[in-house]
Amino acid sequence: MNVLQIILITLLAALKKIDQKGPQVFIYNTVFWGALAGLIMGDVTTGLTIGATFQLMSLGVAAIGGTSVPDYQIGAIIAIAIAVSTGKGVEAGIAVGLPVAMLAVQLDVLGNIIHGVFIRNAQQCAKEQKWNLFNLMYILCIVVTGLTTGLPTFLAVAFGDVLVTTIINAMPVWFTSGLSLAGKILPVVGFAVLLRYMPVKQNIEYLLIGFVFSAYLNVPVLGVAIVGAALAFKLYKDENKSLVLGAAGAVGQGEQYDDE
Repeated sequence: MNVLQIILITLLAALKKIDQKGPQVFIYNTVFWGALAGLIMGDVTTGLTIGATFQLMSLGVAAIGGTSVPDYQIGAIIAIAIAVSTGKGVEAGIAVGLPVAMLAVQLDVLGNIIHGVFIRNAQQCAKEQKWNLFNLMYILCIVVTGLTTGLPTFLAVAFGDVLVTTIINAMPVWFTSGLSLAGKILPVVGFAVLLRYMPVKQNIEYLLIGFVFSAYLNVPVLGVAIVGAALAFKLYKDENKSLVLGAAGAVGQGEQYDDE
């Protein structure tokens, strides 16, 4: 990994966090940021693959209010950089990126605490009409936000590839196989978490149909999604038709009462 790639990956990680906390111009989607990281590293395919893997891990997980959750986007960015630079594949990247995503939770909490200090100072500056200091507090908040993801990303990609290569080469086969298996299981866990918040009991038949298509008929995910969309559209049309017929019946009954 060259110096330019390290700088761009670090800036990408910082930009992701700043945009997430601020203007939200870009898509808050792991696949999107994975594609950008892959473009920087010269391997968009690996970027999309790892981005999609981390996207599946994050299903059903959301930061509500002031809560902090693993930063899967940063984990994906680091995983892509490590996977491409070391040439060890997706499993090696995930083995490094996932722990950093978990670490980002603590850094996010620390950043929120520091933000509170700056915001209180900014409020005091506003009361005293010290606008230059007020603007400085605002800028410092942005810098801290970027550092919460930019700093660990820089450390991971600048010093991690050589270290990671050494560690991976020293790993026994059973351990690397376990990492590979864990990388395949984690997306399933993401789906399971998501299903807890969905009305599965009321629509269990559609879940079973999708399972049969995927597990027994080997239909690709896109094919299963198209079938699901068709069934959803059919259900939507049937419900609309029932509502229209019910409304027409109510109107007809009302006219009958008027005639009487």
